[in-house]
Amino acid sequence: MDTTQLLKGVLDAAVLAVIEQDDGYGYDVVRRLRTAGLDDVGEASVYGTLRRLYAAGALTTYVVPSDGGPHRKYYGINREGREMLASQRAAWAEFSATLTRVIDGPPAADALPTIGVSR
Repeated sequence: MDTTQLLKGVLDAAVLAVIEQDDGYGYDVVRRLRTAGLDDVGEASVYGTLRRLYAAGALTTYVVPSDGGPHRKYYGINREGREMLASQRAAWAEFSATLTRVIDGPPAADALPTIGVSR
């Protein structure tokens, strides 16, 4: 299965969830997503998602000076971002449960309950 296509639909939720745990700058968010098991996540996709979520009002930003290179722009989640994440979590739970039922198929006939059935 091509997980990059699946990831496109849920990247907003994944990024918000990572930032909810702790503020982070672009590459830090990429690293944390990959460490969590999303190995196929692309840097450009995450940077674009961060910019889009910020423009949508879900994230705040602040700059932290760095001794070893350029200043880093950190992203933090705000109230609107937490509400967006809660909504996405609920949608994901419903969608994943439905898809699991579809993929697993109906229960086998011999596994169905026999309550109220006389033989």
